[in-house]
Amino acid sequence: MSVSTIRQDIVNIPNLLTLFRIALIPVVALFIYYGDPVSCFVAVMLFWVASITDWLDGYIARKQGLVSMTGKFLDPLADKLLVMAALVMLLPLGRMAAWLVILILAREFAVSGLRSLAAGEGLIIAAGEGGKFKTAFQMLGLIGLIIHYTYEINYVFFTIELNFHRMGFWLLAFSMVFSLVSAWQYFRSFLNAIETQTTRAVSHDLAT
Repeated sequence: MSVSTIRQDIVNIPNLLTLFRIALIPVVALFIYYGDPVSCFVAVMLFWVASITDWLDGYIARKQGLVSMTGKFLDPLADKLLVMAALVMLLPLGRMAAWLVILILAREFAVSGLRSLAAGEGLIIAAGEGGKFKTAFQMLGLIGLIIHYTYEINYVFFTIELNFHRMGFWLLAFSMVFSLVSAWQYFRSFLNAIETQTTRAVSHDLAT
């Protein structure tokens, strides 16, 4: 891509929304760091706004035909930075288990490495449905862990206690099921694509 093309792509609406999402990350991290109930609520609101822009920029890009290589690079980068920032900031507050953070980040790095390797081989491997479920449960889990505190909801005849930390932990743990399954599916698709490419190359060599 030329510099002029990147400059044109960077100022379209979907990519501006992605850049806005990236700009929100340190602000979200700062409010998570404070850790009090009000700051946690503000952090969740900003985290939710960032998550909504993730859906919105993709919708606008597809609707207006503004899908670009710059956007394909920035969008997953913004998602990973947002999740990584939330995980790291929750660790010193004692709201995240270190082993779970390591597992989540290891999966993301492994899949990103495979995607880079596939791109280098000229392979396009579509993301599976498991990845979408993983993202949904992961975001909901992080929201629960950021809120953290237990709140009482009073109805006319009964009271419900919502332990957001517990709900967030189990949602995040549940997301790991989809995370590992989708990682395996992607790895299997990558191996199949490599095998198909090799078979075609050998057939072409024999034919010539």
